[in-house]
Amino acid sequence: MYIAIAGNIGSGKTTLASLLAKHFGWQILYDRVEENPYLHDFYVDMQRWSFNLQMFFLKKRVQQILDIRQSSKNVIQDRTLYEDVHIFAPNLHAMDLLSDRDLDTYISLFNLMEPVISPPDLIIYLKASVHTLVKQIESRDRGFEQSINIDYLKRLNERYNAWASSYNKGKILTIEVDEVPFHQDEEALGKVVERVNAQLFGLFDQ
Repeated sequence: MYIAIAGNIGSGKTTLASLLAKHFGWQILYDRVEENPYLHDFYVDMQRWSFNLQMFFLKKRVQQILDIRQSSKNVIQDRTLYEDVHIFAPNLHAMDLLSDRDLDTYISLFNLMEPVISPPDLIIYLKASVHTLVKQIESRDRGFEQSINIDYLKRLNERYNAWASSYNKGKILTIEVDEVPFHQDEEALGKVVERVNAQLFGLFDQ
């Protein structure tokens, strides 16, 4: 089985992936964004490095999906390929940080790759307010994230909500992070587990 968690920066993807992996015995594929060699340069000069950043993520996530589908293990992935293609790249373009030419090249390459990959069996979308995102970003104190501004997070949130409401490649489960603080409350985590069980197996955790 292939499960993936989607959500804006600071929504709790890594935390939930770890908690669900522990509960179900799944293998985790973390989204280690700091391994992207263009990340620091991107936050210093977004316009110059946005295309390089997105191309590296595209290559990395396609390789992850191919590895997952060749594996016999149940895997949970922290962030999906679809977020890069439908949210981050178009957002950079809308902010004039990615040119028409670069976006067309990026989307064309994704379209060539898409037939050889398959979507997750379930996407868990973590929907959070900008206030919650900022609070959680500040609490984890990643240096390269401190330059992220509220307007950027707001733009991403709008795109996330639009994408999640129209996603049609498989099952998607939306978790309202503001209302279900799974990272702080075991009862809230239990509710998430029950909903994941219902989506995957049609039953509730006992």
